[in-house]
Parts: sequence; C-alpha cells; structure tokens
Amino acid sequence: MLIDTHAHLYAKQFDEDREEVLKRAEAVGIQRFYLPNIDSTSIEAMLELEATHPDKCFAMMGLHPCSVKENYEDELAIVEDWLGRRSFCAVGEIGIDLYWDKSLLEEQKDAFRRQIAWAKDLRVPIVIHARDALDIIIEIVKEEKDERLQGIFHCFGGTLEQAQAIMDLEFYMGLGGVLTYKKAALDEIVDNIPLDHLVLETDAPYLAPTPKRGKRNESAYMSFVAQKLADIKKMPLDEIAEITTKNALKVFEKQ
Repeated sequence: MLIDTHAHLYAKQFDEDREEVLKRAEAVGIQRFYLPNIDSTSIEAMLELEATHPDKCFAMMGLHPCSVKENYEDELAIVEDWLGRRSFCAVGEIGIDLYWDKSLLEEQKDAFRRQIAWAKDLRVPIVIHARDALDIIIEIVKEEKDERLQGIFHCFGGTLEQAQAIMDLEFYMGLGGVLTYKKAALDEIVDNIPLDHLVLETDAPYLAPTPKRGKRNESAYMSFVAQKLADIKKMPLDEIAEITTKNALKVFEKQ
C-alpha cells in the first residue's frame, strides 16, 4: 500500500479521465489520495471528488500562497468559514512562494500564520508549500511551534541543514518527482534523512517524475518516486511503501 499525500486530482487537467487516473493508481498499490486546496475556485471540484470517493480521497482546506493577492482577506474568510463547517484532514496547502512575486511577502506571512493558528485550534496538521522561502518558513514554524503543530513540508528540495531543522520541528518532508531529477541533486541529502521523516507525493498534475517528465503527472507515477527512494536507501520497495505509508497515516490520522 502506498499513499499519495499531495495530489490535485480535482484539477481540470483530469476532467476527461479522472476515474481512469484513480484506477491506474490503485493498480500500482496507491490506495489513498490527499487533496490540497488552492483557493475559493478549487473548493467545489475538490469536495465533489472527495464525496465521490470518500474512502480514498481526503480534502484539505487552505489558501495557497500564490493565491494570496490584494483580496486575500476575503479568501481567508472563505477558508475559515469552511473550517468551521466540517472537518478536514489538514490545513493546506499553505506557506510562502517568492518565485513569482516577492511584493506580497508580508501578506503571505500573515496568511500563513493565521492558517497555522486555525490548524492548531482544530488540532489538524498543516501541509506547507515552500518555494524560494524555505528558511523564512522554517523560522515561522519555529516561532509558532507547540505540541499541537505538526505536518508536512511538501515538495522538499532543501539542504541537509534545512532537513535537520525540519526534523527538529518534528515535521515530515514530502518527496515527489523532483527526487528523480538529476539536476535536483537530492540523492545524497535524502540518503541522510531517516525514513521515519519522509512521505511520498506527486503534486499531480505537476512535476511528473523521470521518465514521465514533461507529461501530465498522475498518482500512478508515484511508483517511480518510491522506486527511486528505494534505490537511494538500498532497501526493498515494499519496506519503503510500508514505512512511508505508516508516516502518512501518523500525520493525517493523529487527530
């Protein structure tokens, strides 16, 4: 059994073959799919997918940092309203992204901290998006950390020092297609991260792994990521699956 801890399977890129995508994933052993929200425009499709497959698909609620614009207060109000209406498996994906735009850093920090506070109040994990901002995010999580705060640094691609800081916070790191990219040079870093701090993900439809790079990513392709991790760790694939699945369940089913 494998778990895709981060997949946007509700996205329009899957509108033509969503059920087939799920079947292909299940055929390679992936039995659960955790769905990170983006903003108010993605909620309906995400909840519809969860309702169609309540035993497999689990929705998060949050505001993605790339959707933090001038109207972010309105977007946060929608997130807060939904968090008060029903339970979600996590608050996510949230964080800071400085790749496209650095002008809204303070707004992104504010949105991140407020959503962390909601997660702590609800005792659910957070799923963090960090792009060109990992040190800033680690510092904020350190400041906000208490026994209620846990979660995943999605799409980890940092240094060993940053990985150690994340482990010190008792957070997990999500590994996806980037692990298979030669230029990412993650092999040695990941080899030095204990398996009990790692989970697997796809970020589908984005960041397809080698040998599918450049194509639409889907959950079935997580098998390439799992095999790459097995190669790095020099461990059997079934052990990788067992440990990363156990870790994912610890994160999402603790509450």
